[in-house]
Amino acid sequence: MNKPLRRISLFCGLLVLALLIRTNWLQYVQAEDLSTRKENRRVQIAQYATERGNIIVGGQPITGSAVTDGSDFKFKRTYLDGPLWAPVTGYASQAFGSTQLEKIDDGILTGNDDRLFFDRTIGMFTGEKKQGGNVITTLNADAQKAAFGALGDKKGAVAAIDPRTGAILALASTPSYDPSTFAGNSKNDEKAWRTLNDSADKNLVNRALRETYPPGSTFKVVTTAAALEHNVVSDINAPTDTPEPYILPGTKTPMVNHATGCEKATLNYALQVSCNSVFAHIGDKVGRDGMVETAQKFGFNSTIDTPVRAFASVYDKTMGKDGNALSSIGQFNTAATPLQMAMVTAAIANDGKLMKPYMVEQLTAPNLDTIEKHEPQEMSRPLSAANAQKVQQMMVNVVENGTGTTAKIKNVKVGGKTGTAQHGEKNAKRPYAWFISYAELPDGSSPVAVAVVIEDSAVQDREDITGGGLAAPVAKAVMEAVLKNKG
Repeated sequence: MNKPLRRISLFCGLLVLALLIRTNWLQYVQAEDLSTRKENRRVQIAQYATERGNIIVGGQPITGSAVTDGSDFKFKRTYLDGPLWAPVTGYASQAFGSTQLEKIDDGILTGNDDRLFFDRTIGMFTGEKKQGGNVITTLNADAQKAAFGALGDKKGAVAAIDPRTGAILALASTPSYDPSTFAGNSKNDEKAWRTLNDSADKNLVNRALRETYPPGSTFKVVTTAAALEHNVVSDINAPTDTPEPYILPGTKTPMVNHATGCEKATLNYALQVSCNSVFAHIGDKVGRDGMVETAQKFGFNSTIDTPVRAFASVYDKTMGKDGNALSSIGQFNTAATPLQMAMVTAAIANDGKLMKPYMVEQLTAPNLDTIEKHEPQEMSRPLSAANAQKVQQMMVNVVENGTGTTAKIKNVKVGGKTGTAQHGEKNAKRPYAWFISYAELPDGSSPVAVAVVIEDSAVQDREDITGGGLAAPVAKAVMEAVLKNKG
């Protein structure tokens, strides 16, 4: 063979070798990545070829599937009372992907989870079509409807928890949206999505988990817990040494009170009428590090997976003394989600034991066999049982005799705390109205702790934007919904 032919043969051999290497690389190394990437339309077609499993509340599905017209995606997601449940379910859209429970538990709902391999294998022999499993939630349908209905046209959110277990009972956010309107991939779906995505009202945002707000005076229960735990206060009915006016440490700025009788007020009275000066002074005496320690035991500065991840609530670890004093009344850099403030309330109501919040009770196979079951978990002990009971006494006093009387429920012991949180440059924006509360059963246990924030409402006068006026009636409706089946 002459020299040119040898070169051509060698070159062709190298090309064949390169082709073999590339083929094997694609088949064995990149196969899984290529088969699962979202650009692979065959994967998408297979994903929507069968009906999706359901998300269940109170034994009833709040989701479904429908045949898609004019598309090679056979089935699309449907929702029962979509706006009511969207903060729980999230959405599953052929065009725009999925969020929240629809995304986290997609493998179970589509039937592709490895834990359903046996079911899929049996189906191959029996001829049964592939099915998705179900997600059983902890949600209380009556509580969710009460929260959504009481929020009405207000912009805000509600989180309700069973303090004994951490089970989430309600998770409402308004204004909401209907995930069914963009579940497909048509022009109408795209139009509905664009309208919602571009809305200044942020309909797609779950405010109960994914918005943080200054918690205002509701945070004073955390400051109370810190004062008791760090032995700054032992007797809640003894006068404090709070001067009037109280000057923020390191400044010449007096703390403004909107209540009277705050000079040397007892901790109990200060919470009843919401004295800013007393709690700023108490927070300063506890100190920044002590306040951070207590706040973090309640869940601040940590992300919480429910399993949907909630944004971390914040208590600043580096601020100065004046910032800590302001933060002790829920202002300055302090920020909290409604879920976080429901957790604070739940821990107090549960005698100091904070249970990890969760909203999925169990995952089941298509034949209803249990794949995974959640067991309640203790998260922390922010305060002792004795100190928790002191805070309970104070919160009951707020509802019986203080700023939270609109949350009273006949023949039920209710503890609560109002909050009106200032925000914006020089506090120029409309304040947020807060209310946190719990209801107690005759045996002393609490089946529900609630946090409500009203971000905006039809109220025009700033002076009428209060936790007691706007948020407490919402919390009351949720508590009554939970209590009605508790005998």
